[in-house]
Amino acid sequence: MLLLTFLVAIVVNFVGYIPLGNINLTAMQISINKGMKQALIFITTFSIIEGIFTYVLMRFAEWFAEKKAFLHWLGWILVSVFVVMGIVSWLQSKKEMVQQEEIRKRDSIRTGILLGIFNPMIIPFWMIGGTYLIAKNWIVTEGIGLELFALGASIGSFLCLYLFARFAQYIQNRFSFSSKIINRSIAIIFFTLAVFQVFKEFLFP
Repeated sequence: MLLLTFLVAIVVNFVGYIPLGNINLTAMQISINKGMKQALIFITTFSIIEGIFTYVLMRFAEWFAEKKAFLHWLGWILVSVFVVMGIVSWLQSKKEMVQQEEIRKRDSIRTGILLGIFNPMIIPFWMIGGTYLIAKNWIVTEGIGLELFALGASIGSFLCLYLFARFAQYIQNRFSFSSKIINRSIAIIFFTLAVFQVFKEFLFP
């Protein structure tokens, strides 16, 4: 049962990061602008923070489920995140970044920590998904069950984001896209997600 808990966490969190959002788009952007090494630093940092937050959220899933007002504000926080990331991506497309290795490393770690902490989607995702998995007896919460689940969630997010980062480099190399075009494309996707989220908050409050 513990093995099932671990494997379920990997699969669920892997699938959870497939839809385009601020996290996987950031992994792609870092891969293109700073290289795969910096992308790995970002992905590793983010996945560690993700595991910690997953553990905490699964411990307090029922408490979070009762905070409807808090979940409403999370939607608007997500809009802000999309807009900020869109602006950053657009500005990134207008300049060539020449940075020292140590500065790039610190930036990748800082970005991983910030997005890991301020990731509005993680609360409703695990609040709903975690409750469902527990109710279906697909995971165990006794003993080291939640610890294994959090570890599996970290691995799942790492694998998915790694594939996104690799895919971004493949697209750039295969089709000879400039970083400017890719950054602007990512910026447009962020702005589109922000508009979609705004409509969602007004139509389905």
